[in-house]
This record gives sequence, structure tokens and C-alpha cells, in this order.
Amino acid sequence: MGTRKKKDASPSAPVKRIARSIHLIRDQKVMLDADLAALYGVDTRTLVQAVRRNVERFPVDFMFQLTKPEFEDLRSQIVISSWGGRRYPPYAFTEQGVAMLSSVLRSERAIRVNIEIMRAFVELRRMQASHADLARKLFSMEKKYDKQFKVVFEAIRDLMAPPELEKRGRIGFSPSSGKRK
Repeated sequence: MGTRKKKDASPSAPVKRIARSIHLIRDQKVMLDADLAALYGVDTRTLVQAVRRNVERFPVDFMFQLTKPEFEDLRSQIVISSWGGRRYPPYAFTEQGVAMLSSVLRSERAIRVNIEIMRAFVELRRMQASHADLARKLFSMEKKYDKQFKVVFEAIRDLMAPPELEKRGRIGFSPSSGKRK
């Protein structure tokens, strides 16, 4: 039996790089087909073909295609388009969809990349939970202390502002109002 190197559990550079590829679309954290294809080292067309051949593995809560307005909004948010002259809006994969990709793309690289992507999603959840816990504690402290500390609490709250991923506005249409957000 060979020995396996134990990887450090702390967020690595690939995890941070992957985290920057996670977008908030339709109130879900997703990764786009072009970003995933680049990570897997395949053409976007190849990735989409593999998914289409196995479409039964990708229900709507695992993968969806952006609408043209969503795609345009996303491109304007990112400013520089890495997608070139696509004819069709990209596919967005939720965390479960990315996990399912490992059953469709079976290369060694796909396995390694999927592990790093899962770590990135876990790290984002951990950070989000940490921010929520810190916000609760801060609110509790604010209630206890004088207004003289108000400036300090406001400064701390500014420092706790969510990362860029969480600051982005939602893309698409609101099902309740039918209006664009």
C-alpha cells in the first residue's frame, strides 16, 4: 500500500481562485460552464456536450441555463468578458451540479478540480456562518454599551461587509413581481 500525502485543510490558492469564479445568480451560488471548463482543462463545448449526453443527471436544482438578460447583466458586472463570442447563454452549475460533473468527466484532473471546488464552497459557507455569528455578537454588544461606542461599532460593521460575491445584486426576474432586479 502506498502512502498518501495529507493535504493541509486551510484554504489554498486554488480554493481562493475558485471562490472568485462563484457567482450569485437566482439566489444561488453557481459556477459557469466556461469557468468550469477552464479549470478542468477542456473546451466549454466539450463540457456542455458531456452534460447534454447525461442530462438526466442534472435536474434544474443542479444546473440551469442563464437567460439572455441574465447573461448580459452578468457580463456588464464582470466588465471584461472571458466568454468571447458565445451564441448561447452559459450554463450555471450549483454545488450539487459541480459534484455531479465528476460522474460525467472522469479524468484525474476533473477529480482533483472537483475536490478543490467542493473545498471552495465549504469555505464560503464557513465564512458566511462566521460573519453571521459575528454580526449577532456585535448587535448584542451594541445593546449593552453607550452610544459613545456607536462610531466604533459602525467601523467594525463596515469591516465585516460581505465579500464582493455577496455584494452583487441579484440577476434576473423576481417571480413575485415579474420585474427585473
